Amino acid sequence: MSRRSVSVVISGQKYEIVSDSDEQSLQRVAGYVDETMQRIRKRTGAVDSLEVAMLTALNIARELVEVRSAPDAALPQGELRGLIERVEAAVGAGPLSRDG
Repeated sequence: MSRRSVSVVISGQKYEIVSDSDEQSLQRVAGYVDETMQRIRKRTGAVDSLEVAMLTALNIARELVEVRSAPDAALPQGELRGLIERVEAAVGAGPLSRDG
């Protein structure tokens, strides 16, 4: 994909983002950041843009850390094996490659 410039609006401010991501993805990400900033501004009463941006960054980072650590705890090994077996049976395929 080629790099392009995409305009996004976050907290009423227009930003030009240069990226190889597609415009729709960038708009979705910018929308998420904007919504999170609005929610934090309402919840905390903060008016300083830098403070709102920092709190937003911390909240989004917390979400990311939770998501990255979730796969180990989210699906027990036995349940994962059961799902693999059901998928194999449904598609009529032989055993999928598995570790362990």
